[in-house]
Amino acid sequence: MGWYKRRGYHHGHLREALVKAALDLVGKHGLEGMTFAEAARAAGVSPAAPYRHFRDREALLAEVARLGYERFAAMLEKGWAGGRPDPAAAFENLGRAYLAFARAEPAYYAVMFESGLAPDVTPELRDAAERAFAVLRGATEEICARFPKEKRPPAAMVALHVWALAHGIAALFARGDRARRKLPMTPEQLLEAGVLIYLQGLGAGGEGKK
Repeated sequence: MGWYKRRGYHHGHLREALVKAALDLVGKHGLEGMTFAEAARAAGVSPAAPYRHFRDREALLAEVARLGYERFAAMLEKGWAGGRPDPAAAFENLGRAYLAFARAEPAYYAVMFESGLAPDVTPELRDAAERAFAVLRGATEEICARFPKEKRPPAAMVALHVWALAHGIAALFARGDRARRKLPMTPEQLLEAGVLIYLQGLGAGGEGKK
């Protein structure tokens, strides 16, 4: 048992303890193994104690997802690095960061995308998710600006397409759990090839590599 079991409740860290307990349970047993009662038991408190901070299981999962999106946004921002050393290379690094998060944080990733939570179940979760997507949207705007004006696609559409591609590859091939499928190449190579083919299909030609 971790520090949360020995110290969390008595030292005023019950909220954090429950979040950690929920993550541990999802990591070990999947989303179906994360119940409100099990989270309380793992945190070393009574079944009634979690209600001091969370309305129910969904509220606890929403807080886990919010924290996950904050970590996600930070990794995406680091990958994009403000478009350095150049937008095309930075966009590839952004994709790698997306896959790296799915690989390194499978419990967060599952709660964020596989728990069935409504994206706007809480304002805090909605805002955190929008901040993460804003990194991808901003990067895509810079990539689209490199298209010839007459061929420039809507950045919002491109961002959603690239997000769907990255998410599908992450969910299938870059997971950090046993559900990861095997590939004859790395997930990063698959994503980079997919994005390149997609952008060329939109008429990017060589512009994306300038």
